[in-house]
Amino acid sequence: MFSHPWWLLLLVVVAVLLVGYVLLLRRRRRDTIRFTNLDLLDRVAPKRPGWYRHLPAAALVAALAVLTIALAGPQAEARVPRNRATVVLVVDVSLSMQATDVEPNRLAAAQVAAKAFAEQLTPGINLGLVSFAGTAAVLVSPTVDREPVKRAVDGLKLSESTATGEAIFAAIQSVETFSQAIAGAGADGPPPARIVLMSDGKQTVPGGVMPEEEPRGAFTAARAAAEAGIPVSTISFGTDYGTIEINPGERTPVAVDDASMRQIAELSGGQFFTAASESELRQVYADLSDQIGYEVRRVDVSRPWLAGGALLLVVGLGAGIALGRRLP
Repeated sequence: MFSHPWWLLLLVVVAVLLVGYVLLLRRRRRDTIRFTNLDLLDRVAPKRPGWYRHLPAAALVAALAVLTIALAGPQAEARVPRNRATVVLVVDVSLSMQATDVEPNRLAAAQVAAKAFAEQLTPGINLGLVSFAGTAAVLVSPTVDREPVKRAVDGLKLSESTATGEAIFAAIQSVETFSQAIAGAGADGPPPARIVLMSDGKQTVPGGVMPEEEPRGAFTAARAAAEAGIPVSTISFGTDYGTIEINPGERTPVAVDDASMRQIAELSGGQFFTAASESELRQVYADLSDQIGYEVRRVDVSRPWLAGGALLLVVGLGAGIALGRRLP
């Protein structure tokens, strides 16, 4: 792709010059053969250094072609860091997060991975934090300062119930509030936003029999996120054999609920991930950080062409002076 493709029309001129040079060589050879006296021919047209004599002209023609391409503004796709984006990390702190199927337990592993995620994000990303159990709380509003997020992650505490829908609604509100503040500051529209939801279990609040129709449920919240243009990327964290001890001597199964997490992602237009260990969770966060922190843009790549054209120009002029003591 080229930003100014009409400059490529100059390649026609370069082609004409090349054809003219070839025709000139043929004419010179034809005129030289007209001499019938070999002794006179040796004096008039002494032996010249083979193909080397064409080097100056070839280098100059190539330089013109390369410089013409540079003028056309060649472009290529490249990954560049985003300088504007909003991400809200939503972390489940329900009691099921104390399960030890992920060492040392789900919450501790999630805290380590979440802090790594915060550190990996490119500097231009505004990161916020929401925690949820029976209710949701915005712990950190979106900011480019990673320290408040990491401190809040360290302070996460377990609580009862799982209000996934409330967490998504809280994250949407956090994004919209931040976007309004940015718009009020004169920025060029709200930055792109995404919610990253990490949970290990099924929603328990509200606890209706038809979760798809709950007005404050996870699926309703996911549809609201889609309408707001904020995809929710979900991470189902844990295993199918996790258990916790609520009453002394009684183990309660707390298997992950991949189905609901997948549906939240699909309804909102986000992506679904699974992680059964801290290392897997860190890798998921790393992948998300790479996706969120960078974007593919078309960038100008004319500088190497300019450098190459200039080098060929120098070679052509130098070869002309060295071989014929004159410019080509």
